[in-house]
Amino acid sequence: MNILLTGGRAPVTLDLARAFHRAGHTVFMAESLRGHLSQPSNAIKANFVVPAPRRETEAFLAALKRIIEENQIELLIPTCEEVFHVAKGLDTLPCRVFTEPLEKLDRFHNKWKFVVYAGECDLRVPESMLVTREDDLLFAYAHWRGLVLKPVYSRFASRTLILPPLKEALSTLTFSEPWIAQEYIEGRQFCSYSVCQNGRVTAHAVYPTTFTAGQGATIAFQPVEHAAIYEWVRTFVEHYNVTGQMAFDFIETADGHVVALECNPRATSGVHLLTENPQFVESFFNTSTSSVQMPCVTPYVHTSRMLGTAMLVYGMPAAIKNGNFNAWLKAFLHSDDVILDFQDPLPFLLQLRSIFAYMNLGRRQRISALEASTFDIEWNGEG
Repeated sequence: MNILLTGGRAPVTLDLARAFHRAGHTVFMAESLRGHLSQPSNAIKANFVVPAPRRETEAFLAALKRIIEENQIELLIPTCEEVFHVAKGLDTLPCRVFTEPLEKLDRFHNKWKFVVYAGECDLRVPESMLVTREDDLLFAYAHWRGLVLKPVYSRFASRTLILPPLKEALSTLTFSEPWIAQEYIEGRQFCSYSVCQNGRVTAHAVYPTTFTAGQGATIAFQPVEHAAIYEWVRTFVEHYNVTGQMAFDFIETADGHVVALECNPRATSGVHLLTENPQFVESFFNTSTSSVQMPCVTPYVHTSRMLGTAMLVYGMPAAIKNGNFNAWLKAFLHSDDVILDFQDPLPFLLQLRSIFAYMNLGRRQRISALEASTFDIEWNGEG
């Protein structure tokens, strides 16, 4: 099958490209960032530079259509936040696209809408409040002793305020965009990633948040079996008849309840725990017409993977600061680097190109390198 991936800057996309290539599929890549992480991979037959989805959406969609037609693409899989821009043009793209329409994606991506729709399924989410003006913020502080604040459109927890004093919140929030206030819940953090077909979970991974880049992006991945999280995800996906990639952030409380904090309707790092399983790529193909449904694909028990460079740059200093160096060292020594593949070495050898590009863009835009990594593809509710 000819498969087109977008979002080649992300390690998860490189991992997906390699998995599809190993399974005998022909992989093409479309990306607006020149010299992106996946570009030199020998798993990719051809790379295409496309207009930036955020600034040139119509040109981006026209480029995708041309690539699909000229290369006889049968399946397009968006992986990063360009998924929202792809979803705007679903009716114009002449192949199967592995995502939902934009209106449905927005129910999941918008943090306020997500808690509302999850609540309709009687699933646990934090008690939440929409904040659009100062009075809303003051009411939230009167309502909860401890709270968390974040924009309804955000990623990587880069702008999340955890237990902020009221003075800090008042100086930070400008109310030019909506925020969500949520009760602060103590507990252990987990992330899930699932591939979904017509309301059925066809692949699923859960991993604890131990080492992160900044406040949110996990950089070391060990799978755990978590029946309560799987049941939460299965219920949500079935209720909303989801097709696509779905990821959730959870808190497990001391009494064993799981509470979903937010949803990312795209690929996330859980991909890295599944690509070693040769059945994983089959989870992307529509099996609804089969008389025998494929069982849900899960990670191999002893899988342990990491983003090695991020573990050195972010994980090690944080581990030393928090007195957690021994745990970091054990994870670092016993995990396989996501990017390093001796049969496909160039992405690892050339990865600093894209890192420096993010750093330069971050300096120009006065944002972090992590925020810069999605600057030209992110979607914040625009029409």
